Parts: sequence; structure tokens; C-alpha cells
Amino acid sequence: MPTADANGISLHYDTFGDPADPTMVLVSGLGTQMIMWLEEFCESLVDRCFHVVRFDNRDSGLSTRFDEPVDLMAVQQAVASGESPPVPYRLADMASDVVGLLDALGIDSAHVVGASLGGMVAQRVAIDHPTRVRSLTSMMSTTGAPDVGQPSREALVALLEPTPLGREAVIAAGLACRRIWGSPDHLDEDALRAYFARCYDRAPDGDGANRQFAAVLVDGSRDAELATVRCPALVVHGDHDVLIHPSGGERTAAVLPDAELLMLEGLGHDLPSPYWQQVIESLTRLAIRTL
Repeated sequence: MPTADANGISLHYDTFGDPADPTMVLVSGLGTQMIMWLEEFCESLVDRCFHVVRFDNRDSGLSTRFDEPVDLMAVQQAVASGESPPVPYRLADMASDVVGLLDALGIDSAHVVGASLGGMVAQRVAIDHPTRVRSLTSMMSTTGAPDVGQPSREALVALLEPTPLGREAVIAAGLACRRIWGSPDHLDEDALRAYFARCYDRAPDGDGANRQFAAVLVDGSRDAELATVRCPALVVHGDHDVLIHPSGGERTAAVLPDAELLMLEGLGHDLPSPYWQQVIESLTRLAIRTL
């Protein structure tokens, strides 16, 4: 898989389909790698005549890693006190990474789709770089406003658990988290074990998720900025999401001037294959609106 120099760092990426077709960029979630967007999902988008780009965010997968330690509790306390503490990077930097990747690939504009943290990055791309975004899709995400989108206590505790050492422990931890916030009727534990093993074998996680989380904390609420976004938008959320409460998706759709909300029954904080067709059809309809 190729690597691009983008925004002063190296981004590992992958493409599917014909570059002459409209490009859809898929932005991954907190601490996850680009392979969270499964090949079969990407190929289904190609079948709808999209050129698909997925990539490892900074500090994840095979893209540039950072090593500056971050104290999440201190960052959270500073933000709560109205301060803007120094952090290794911000969501704006991650948004600029997306634009830098588009530049490296010679792509003027794209349909930008992000899940969870990736949804926040996608929102920031639409806010900061509006001419580069044909449409915005924010999936299982939120605006950063403190009164919506908050996790359950169980989900938050699991999210903040230190990454264990060793392959089997990492796989077990990933599976335990998915049992908490995944779609309850679609937990394929064998497939999930294989997925987490693949992630570990490809690029064991370090402290990148903590630095990405710090970037989320200091970004604050994007409600007012999202109200200035003019591109068509789709907001996808599950009514069983306990990691980012559905109110986060509802608020996102409410503040975006031209957004459709797709609330999926039984969906947790994941995207199992039974939901793909409905999501892909919605993405296709959104793209058609931009023609």
C-alpha cells in the first residue's frame, strides 16, 4: 500500500476503483486503522461508481507516529476551566492531513465520510476547508458540545483502559469493548477476533489514541461552526450507541443547514454488514445531490 507526504507527515493510504469517478475519502475512528473500513465495504462503494480512498490517521496504523506523552485528565480539567492547554496536535491538524492527502493524490474535492473521531475530523474538514468537500457524512459522531453525545459510564471506563501488552490480551480487550458498545444483535466474535488480530499484526497500537482523544477534548463544541457549513450532509447514528449517545448525531443533523439524519435501529458504535446497504444507498443519494 502506498504512502503520501501530506501536511508535513507521512500518511499510509489505499485506493479502490477508478480515479476518474467521484472520490469518497473514509476517515477512521479513535485509535483505529484504515482497515476498519473493510475491503468489502469499499468495493461496494466502487460498485456505486465511487473512487474510494481510505488511510491511516496520524498516530495510527502505518502513518507517522508521535511520541509526546499526554495527560488526558489534566487536559480535560484545563478545558473544563476554560483554558486551551497545549496538546501534540489538534483536530484541525488532522483535517489538514485529509486535505494534504487530497493534494498528494491530485484530487480537488471529495465526498468526506468519517466515523466516530473520523466524523469529527470530517466535520473539521468541512468547516476549515469548505471548497474541498463535496458532501459531508458524519457517522456515530457528535459536535463536541458537552450536553450531547456523552458515553455511558461503562463505555467510558472501557475506552480509557490502558492498552494491554501482548497480542492475545489486545485481541481480548478489543472484543470486550465491542461487547459493550457494538450492535447487540450483530456481534460476530470469530470475525471480530480475526479483525483485532489483523490490526495487531499490521501495526500494534501505542499511545496514539490518547493524543487523538486530547485533540478531541481541546476542539470543544463545533455547533456554531457547523452552522456555517453549506455542503449537503448526511448524519448516520445508531439508536443503541452507548459510546457516543444518539443525541450527538441528532445535534449534528440539527445544526448543519442541509443535513439528513439516518438513525438506524439496533445499531451500536460499529457498522456490521447488515447495515451496509442502507448506508451505501444513503451515501449514493447524497452524492447525487451534489451533481
